[in-house]
Amino acid sequence: MSTHVIIDGYNLLGASSRRPFGLGQDVEAARERLLQDLAAYRQRVGHALTVVFDAWKQSGGAQQHEHRAGVTVIFSKYGEQADQVIQRMVRSQTQGCVVVSSDHEIMDTARAHGAMVLRSQDFLVKLRGPSDSSALQKNSHFEEKDDSDLTRRPDKKGNPRKLPKAARQRIRNLKKL
Repeated sequence: MSTHVIIDGYNLLGASSRRPFGLGQDVEAARERLLQDLAAYRQRVGHALTVVFDAWKQSGGAQQHEHRAGVTVIFSKYGEQADQVIQRMVRSQTQGCVVVSSDHEIMDTARAHGAMVLRSQDFLVKLRGPSDSSALQKNSHFEEKDDSDLTRRPDKKGNPRKLPKAARQRIRNLKKL
């Protein structure tokens, strides 16, 4: 059974950019490159992908749906943000899905409704290709200490060389995609 992945589009674009998103960039071209990357990812893994973009400041009326190379693209309606669309989609899912966003409000809603959550930076690792665990650990935002810095405090328990539980869970989630 295929997994449904719901992606906060501009959040993912912002995570992939080195400078603040929208400054000196052609937003339309960046969005098209992202959709091409997602279509290639969909061909590799076979998951159903839905990308939601903000269009709430543009007067257009209704929410727009498009299908491009197997990827469903949703533009929010006038007056509604992509965050609200994503939260509504997560609430209506009968089975678990995967939500890709770094927005805490979206992440909290998704977790509350049983969805798996991936931060945008972590999904970019999967989107760009490496599937070995060393690359995942390198990008998990936790640095391991070298052996010279490992001094164990007497009040701490557990393996000091082991990644924190949240980082290990993130790596497991990435391996599922």
